[in-house]
Amino acid sequence: MSTGADMIAAIVAADPEALAELRAVRALALPDWCIAAGFVRNRVWDHLHGIAPPRRPADIDVLYYDAGDLSKEREAGYEQRLDALLPGLPWQVRNQARMHVWKNLPQHASTADSMIHWLETVTAVGVRLEADDSLTVIAPLGTDDLLGLRCRPTAYGRTRRDEYEARIAAKRWRELWPRVRFVE
Repeated sequence: MSTGADMIAAIVAADPEALAELRAVRALALPDWCIAAGFVRNRVWDHLHGIAPPRRPADIDVLYYDAGDLSKEREAGYEQRLDALLPGLPWQVRNQARMHVWKNLPQHASTADSMIHWLETVTAVGVRLEADDSLTVIAPLGTDDLLGLRCRPTAYGRTRRDEYEARIAAKRWRELWPRVRFVE
């Protein structure tokens, strides 16, 4: 029986552009890395809406966790290296070990732990290409909402309801994916 993670991995694996982007990030050998957010969410929702090929996300959210180097300069350096590997793509590399600061939270313990503190469950899903070319899905809040076309706030998102609603409106999710249900 196929799991939600297997379904997501299959959707991503069927996209040659996604695999090329995952190979580029894997080449950086970042600790506890994945590509998440719209990279996964958009592909899955496009697939479930019968939209092919998938639409490009506004950016490619590369996450990693390195508590030993919290500098923004390191992130910029990784973005430059990715741009050298696959030029012209909207790379956005962020060390999740420092993302707690602007949220006024204790430091996150890992990349997956940081994703729990995002606004909506459907965005807190990432994928990593392993050395054997298998895909690992990182989904600390599960995959049911993403695959079930349900968008709901995380526990953190429920404490920032205005930000959650503004984000959905700004990204035009209701328009782009009309079958998605927005639930409390």
